[in-house]
Amino acid sequence: MSFVFYDLTFLVVFCLFLIFFLRKRRKNLKREGLLYLYKTKIGIKFIGYIGKKYKKTLGVLQYVSIALGYVLMVGVFLMLLKVVYTYLKSPEITEVIKAPPLVPLIPYFPNIFGVQSFFPPFYFAYFIISILIVATVHEFSHGIFAKAKGLKIKSTGFAFLGPFIGAFVEQDEKQMFKKPKIAQMGILSAGVFANVITAGIFILLAWGFLSLTFVQAGMVFNGYALTSINVSSIESIGNYNIENVNADKILDLIENEKMEGNFSVSLDGKSINLAEIKADGGAYLLSIEDLKAQLEIEKSILVVYGDFPAIRNSLRGTIIELNGVKIRNQEDLSKELVKYKPEEEVVIKTKFNDTAILTYNLRLAESPNGNDKAFLGISSVNSNAMGFRSLIYKFFNFFEEPSTALEPKFNGDLMTFIKDLLWWIIIINFLVALFNMLPVGMLDGGRFFYLTILSIVKNEKIAGKISKFMLYLILLILLMMMVAWFIALF
Repeated sequence: MSFVFYDLTFLVVFCLFLIFFLRKRRKNLKREGLLYLYKTKIGIKFIGYIGKKYKKTLGVLQYVSIALGYVLMVGVFLMLLKVVYTYLKSPEITEVIKAPPLVPLIPYFPNIFGVQSFFPPFYFAYFIISILIVATVHEFSHGIFAKAKGLKIKSTGFAFLGPFIGAFVEQDEKQMFKKPKIAQMGILSAGVFANVITAGIFILLAWGFLSLTFVQAGMVFNGYALTSINVSSIESIGNYNIENVNADKILDLIENEKMEGNFSVSLDGKSINLAEIKADGGAYLLSIEDLKAQLEIEKSILVVYGDFPAIRNSLRGTIIELNGVKIRNQEDLSKELVKYKPEEEVVIKTKFNDTAILTYNLRLAESPNGNDKAFLGISSVNSNAMGFRSLIYKFFNFFEEPSTALEPKFNGDLMTFIKDLLWWIIIINFLVALFNMLPVGMLDGGRFFYLTILSIVKNEKIAGKISKFMLYLILLILLMMMVAWFIALF
């Protein structure tokens, strides 16, 4: 039976337990807006103990925390601008990532928004464990730094929004506002500081876990070799020979002659017709739809597939064998390919969808570098790759090599469950740290930014206006991000 069944059963049982638990203890339950807060005294003694015993150490760490807060604030601001710029400059990114740039972090969101290729499964079990860890270290860190500055901790507890749960530490806000600006900023940035430290600890745990329980089991590729050609160098497209070529002439042919591809391949599980393009004595492949879309934006340069064996044979899956030799990673594949010459035939085996073994008999091509070396024609994300798609893969595969498939040594389902859980704990810690330092009033970064401006201008009214302007600017950027995605999508 699928784990999804057990996970959804756990979700239902968890919700029923929460309803029963909170009804029995409704005296401790308080509503604030959409949230229900369950207040307790759990952890207050621990917060007080750590805050008092390590007061001097925390006094030093507050400067590290504040510095990290600025790094995260600038980083998330630049990241938002980068996303808007990417969607405006390269609208074709929506062909890779069709989901909107802003999606809620809810269980099963990769399936809901069609981004399974970038994320592992996000079960409710992953969600609840990750959020409890992330929220607890975040809020307790606020409390510990606050206690070190002499603030009273009123309560701790859990915050509920439907079946979703978080943690909170309630401190005396009046005391907080009377503290020096540097002390307030240290308390405000303490949560994200703890999230980054927690992410670092779990990265080390994940590396250790992977090295003990997983082995390399194949070379992962994420596409076929691409190159660029000058439109003016095109000699033919499919069955059409073209003289004195230019972008408008090709677009006219597509529109009036109903130009079609003359070669069919399977890309991402779909059958697509590609047109053979001859240019500068070389052969390339591209669908008529992509050809038209590119020429409508860029008149002089085309990005095309090289006419190589991988795409010609619709190679897909994880490469696990070449002529009987096991392939564990990209390095193994490179070492094997150098043993062959162009035009030699090889048998490649791949694992597709974790179960099916596919066999391909293909003839190797010559490297586009013209060095008489055999070439397969695949592309993969590696440490030296550039571009937006590469950055996404790198960010979400920081403790794994994205071009290397891993297989558990034993008890595969359990080991994979733990690996993905560790991944989500790390990612959510990073995302919470970034999100919380947005200079928006309701977040830690909102007052952090206000105090920074107040320290510079020495005027509360001006600082308030600048903070409000920043809030509107962030909201405008978020709106632009969604609009840019929507325009690029169509």
